[in-house]
Amino acid sequence: MFPPVFIYSDRFLEHRCRQFHFERPERLLAICRHLQEAFPRAEWREPTPVGEGLTSWLEKVHSRVYLEQLTRIAAEGGGWLDPDTYLNDQSDRVARLAVQAWLDGVDLAVQRQQPIFVLARPPGHHALRERGMGFCLLANGAIASHYALSLPKITRVAILDWDVHHGNGTQALVEDHPQIAYCSLHEFPAYPYTGDGGDRGHHNNVLNLPMPTGSTGETYRAAFQDQVIPFLQQFNPDLLIISAGYDAHRDDPLSSIELEEADYGWMMHQCLQITHRIVVGLEGGYDLDALGRSVVASVQATVLDGDALALPHKEQDIA
Repeated sequence: MFPPVFIYSDRFLEHRCRQFHFERPERLLAICRHLQEAFPRAEWREPTPVGEGLTSWLEKVHSRVYLEQLTRIAAEGGGWLDPDTYLNDQSDRVARLAVQAWLDGVDLAVQRQQPIFVLARPPGHHALRERGMGFCLLANGAIASHYALSLPKITRVAILDWDVHHGNGTQALVEDHPQIAYCSLHEFPAYPYTGDGGDRGHHNNVLNLPMPTGSTGETYRAAFQDQVIPFLQQFNPDLLIISAGYDAHRDDPLSSIELEEADYGWMMHQCLQITHRIVVGLEGGYDLDALGRSVVASVQATVLDGDALALPHKEQDIA
């Protein structure tokens, strides 16, 4: 058996929004509790300390003015970027560490040729070049995709976003790049009211699948089989990044989609048919128990016998 690998730091708990905010440290605590009970032999790794080199990757997608704004607001004790998105005095530092954790996940997924789970916050898929929004400060997945393309023999990266909200930031930051594909399944109409199904990106590298309110696991499975998997297979990525929001669960307070935890395990199993080099990074998910159970189901789908994890020739060629 290959034990799962989790990248985590208690420092991710230090980003705190105002009282009663949905994006709270307890989300990570719930996930860790469920994972520790389900996978006692898992490997837990601290992210690499943030160094000066991270700045160049942040500036790959974000403006220097915006990055300086985050640092200034945190230094002043915190404040609101918009009515949903808050920084405290630690948020800038924690958000940078979260990006570093996603980059570490890329390195490990490529080196070990197995899925790596990044348990970091704040989330990132709504963050735009010039501003944060929707609980998100830095565009973790978009930055990780650009970073991955700097690695030897990684020439195509796909991002699959199954958060219940469209990753408007991620799409905006990667759709101009022909070596990056973006695919999103999201409730529509719902925040942020983007992700039209007719938007295919500048290089036919975008697939948006607006899901009607009340969609079930059966609806998602049909979308995966008919559209998601063919899209990813045709793009043929060397690395798959999953923006793994769990707020499409039927118990989540911020959506009206009816997924159950088993559906997340099924979707992860389908992703393994594309590649085993997968980075799974957290986005949304706000019912604590449903969130923990759903992450466990995703991880369980990747815990395979060594023979089952045998890789095709293409993946063995990448060092």
